[in-house]
Amino acid sequence: MSRRSPKPSIVSTSPCPCGLSASYGDCCGRLHRGEAAAATAELLMRSRFSAFAAGDEAYLLRSWHPETRPERLDLDARLRWVRLEILAATDGGPFHSEGTVRFRAHYTEGRQEGVLEELSRFTRVDGAWVYLDGVVD
Repeated sequence: MSRRSPKPSIVSTSPCPCGLSASYGDCCGRLHRGEAAAATAELLMRSRFSAFAAGDEAYLLRSWHPETRPERLDLDARLRWVRLEILAATDGGPFHSEGTVRFRAHYTEGRQEGVLEELSRFTRVDGAWVYLDGVVD
């Protein structure tokens, strides 16, 4: 059963959940606040992982392709997204219009640890990268 997720205690000075070396405020937080756009499909993937970690449903919906975006999200409050591994990326650069990112997202649910592995597809809409869909392994 899904329940609305309270925003975890990720603040501007916290390490960014995406795994890059910047603080959340200087990294994915800028994208979440609309101050910057992801330059690559991989950076969008990282920002979406951080949005799951931060409970930012609005950003997840904004960064989803309009043809595949659900009407709403109900993030599970029991899940805590704790670490992201980028396994591979194809295309998705500044001069591409499509790209893929294979990743592993590590989470905890209560005291149990889990891993989600997915191959995500990204495309551009009006010049901005958006998540199109993904296949979970």
